[in-house]
Amino acid sequence: MILLRFTKEEKSWMLYDCANSAYSLIIVTAVLPVYFKYVAGNAGISEQDTTAYWGYVSSFSTLIISILAPIFGTMGDYMGNKKKYFTWSFLIGAVMTVGLTFVPTSQWQWLLVIYTLSHFGYQAANLFYDAFITDITQNNRNDMVSSYGFGIGYIGSASLFIVVMILIVTSGFNLVSSTTAIRISFSLTAVWWIIFSLPFLKNVHQNFGVQPVPNPVKESIHRIFKTMKKIRHYKQVVIFMIAYFFFIDGVDTIITMSTAFGVDMGVSTNSLLLILLVLNVVAFPCTIVYGKMARKFGTKKVLLFAIFVYTMICIYAIFMKTVLDFWILGILVGSSQGGIQALSRSYFARIIPKNQANEFFGFYNIFGKFSAVIGPLLFSITTQLTGHSQLGIASLVVLFILGAIFLLRTKEINSNETDMEING
Repeated sequence: MILLRFTKEEKSWMLYDCANSAYSLIIVTAVLPVYFKYVAGNAGISEQDTTAYWGYVSSFSTLIISILAPIFGTMGDYMGNKKKYFTWSFLIGAVMTVGLTFVPTSQWQWLLVIYTLSHFGYQAANLFYDAFITDITQNNRNDMVSSYGFGIGYIGSASLFIVVMILIVTSGFNLVSSTTAIRISFSLTAVWWIIFSLPFLKNVHQNFGVQPVPNPVKESIHRIFKTMKKIRHYKQVVIFMIAYFFFIDGVDTIITMSTAFGVDMGVSTNSLLLILLVLNVVAFPCTIVYGKMARKFGTKKVLLFAIFVYTMICIYAIFMKTVLDFWILGILVGSSQGGIQALSRSYFARIIPKNQANEFFGFYNIFGKFSAVIGPLLFSITTQLTGHSQLGIASLVVLFILGAIFLLRTKEINSNETDMEING
């Protein structure tokens, strides 16, 4: 019933959130990090070092896409390219995710290599996917479409997560070992990803862009430098991207490092999986509420509220001692995780020129993803120096404070303003 109010294109676009959210939950956040710590731990690597290695690899895979994002984004703006590049990116991610199933349990290094490749495809596909929001809906519907997309993503990922939990806890109904069940869950995630991408591939099309040229790579690089020279004309875009650089880094780091953090606190695998499931269930209605709040109070104000919640999360982490504390932290994260991501995407889509959406979302990604190199490094270094993961989480508070400072310098926008009026 929820989807009845949306167009076919909007529904198909939102369903991809259902596809990629499963990867984010199971591969990035819940199952693979715990599995990696188990495999690396059996090889004699300490808990703190396995947590740090996971952080370093997350930073490295993000660094690769961060460097390439502006070129990918600019090339995607040529008519006919955006969907083609999206398709190749998501297929690379899905195939490499299947590949995780076949890495021997003794080869923890190869597990990190295959994960890096799958994460690259996942992030590259998201670059093009995010930019498609300007093709499938109008400015006055951006907050609603983006929020419902994230909300549906949480429900979808939670549904697959339940299946994966049952598979792991029962060891495939006692048909396989628990380790094999975990490895099978990687392939299930890839299949889910592909199935829920099919409506997008069929119904979503590029409506805005620039005309193709004979040498797209050379021209794309030229366009990047040309846009950088003209960036002063897009003042609100620049200020928002700086704010986004900081606060989304904190958000992404908490997502990426949460399970490793939980293991270090002594939370059992089953409890950790259950907490992450509840987090996703909580996130669905909260993300929708954030979208409705943005319509009533304005997107900027609601984003500032989300940053405040995350600041409290970082401070609370200092005092965490029990599993109950981790439950509370997980629910707090679930209350704002989807909202801050959805409204950031919709706010940015409103302040950029539509025919250059992919180019600008390339910069959006380089600010968002390049910043994610800093967060895991900050977390990992603080954890190693202090020996306490809680202080690693607490160190991220500086990112949210800086994000809020710059966001306060942006202006509240109305859905009827053009990008030139907003940035004028």
